[in-house]
Amino acid sequence: MDKRPSIALVVAVVLTAILEVLDITIVSVAIPHMLGSFGVTSDQITWVLTSYLVSAAVVMPLTGYLSARLGRRRLLNISIIGFVVSSALCGVSWNLLSMVIFRVAQGVCGAPLIALSQAILLDAFPREKHGQALAVFGLGIMVAPILGPVLGGWLTDTFLWRAVFYINIPIGLMALLLSMGQLPRVPVTYLKTDWAGLVLLIMTVGSLQLVLDQGPTRDWFDSRFIQIFSGVAFFSGVAFVMRGWGNPLNILDLSLLRDRNFAAGLIASAAYGIPLFGTVALLPLLTQRLLGYPAMSAGLLFVPRAIMSAISLAITGGILMRFVDSRYLMAVGLILTAIGTIVMDRLTLSVDSWGLVWPGMIAGAGMGLFFVPLNAVAFATIPSAKLDEASGVMALMRNIGASIGIAVVSWLLVRQGHVNWENLISRISPFNPALPPYLSSQGLDFHSPSTMAAIAHEIARQAQMIAFNDLFWFIGWITFALLPLLLLMKRPEKVGLALA
Repeated sequence: MDKRPSIALVVAVVLTAILEVLDITIVSVAIPHMLGSFGVTSDQITWVLTSYLVSAAVVMPLTGYLSARLGRRRLLNISIIGFVVSSALCGVSWNLLSMVIFRVAQGVCGAPLIALSQAILLDAFPREKHGQALAVFGLGIMVAPILGPVLGGWLTDTFLWRAVFYINIPIGLMALLLSMGQLPRVPVTYLKTDWAGLVLLIMTVGSLQLVLDQGPTRDWFDSRFIQIFSGVAFFSGVAFVMRGWGNPLNILDLSLLRDRNFAAGLIASAAYGIPLFGTVALLPLLTQRLLGYPAMSAGLLFVPRAIMSAISLAITGGILMRFVDSRYLMAVGLILTAIGTIVMDRLTLSVDSWGLVWPGMIAGAGMGLFFVPLNAVAFATIPSAKLDEASGVMALMRNIGASIGIAVVSWLLVRQGHVNWENLISRISPFNPALPPYLSSQGLDFHSPSTMAAIAHEIARQAQMIAFNDLFWFIGWITFALLPLLLLMKRPEKVGLALA
């Protein structure tokens, strides 16, 4: 008998995935408004994002364990309810401390949502239709972060910044009602808790996430804070692997890493976070701070990228994977993502909106071609009983990749801006033969204070633009460098033509 998931179940799990992923990018739009409301500094307000990312990262790999202890249905419902309640509390927070506390609760409750939604979809669809399942899942995972700034900008401009948290309430309640009616009850497994492994895992993941999130603002290893937590992440991570490898009672089943496709998929998923989230982090800064776009207009530039990504996801999961080796599709996806990013290294301060949109459409098409086949290959030989645990690890690696991408581009943008400034300012001299004719053509006097101020302002803008160009070039070639990872994957079995 054909295994056909109900539409209500599909909608429910996609909504749960959107809840967690959307919250990462939608909240970033409201950060500047929180500065004034809470009366804090720019360094302090970053804990609104850090608290959520760290708490979510700690709980994600525990999804399989929690699902076995509580049952998938109960864990999903508890997570949705907790996420909705903590979102409402974030909306009414009165100072930074209360916001951080509620964001920690939001991260803890939201962490299992992505892993559970992916596992539920893979379980609900027959194996030959996993491409379709992952295409549906990808709509939430890949499109939601891109549309986050659009929705966040609209809510903030139309209502108030607290609306970026209140929007989670109707979405969450709808997902809860659908999941309660569609998810079957399953027997609960009573497991003995590996407390030592649990503590080591929390120390490793939590410390690593703290380092990645706080590194750009604390000058990385010049900071004692970063040094301490880097050491904790390294030594606790080594202890966790040495203690847990071959131990069937470990809090996380490390035998999953013996599956070559799954292990390669984890590395590729994390590495792809650099081009995906690095670009998502750069574009709002470029369009709003440097080019002067209003928040809403800047957000709309992401829409064509999201549309192309959605179309690519649907075609890849619904058609292409039935006929083409998934590794070839991933290779094309990486190449398109790289091309769509590298061509942006020629942008100038006079670029129009179309010049920003069409490269994003190419990269968006590449996202769909990469994401669906990657997950299909990674989960192809994972047993159904291990889907929750494997999905939790995959979600963790995606988040770590996102954190690496954002941390790296944030640090390099500042660094390259300073380098370019020093390079350009060194050329401002009366002995530069090109400078006097240029100033004369503009009706400017080199010795006038107002002229020097105008020159300094323009040099700062040009230095920043070149820094963005440098970053797009860097991200594009990093994407090309991911291609050899595909050689680590075994040739997947051909997916049969599954007609509805």
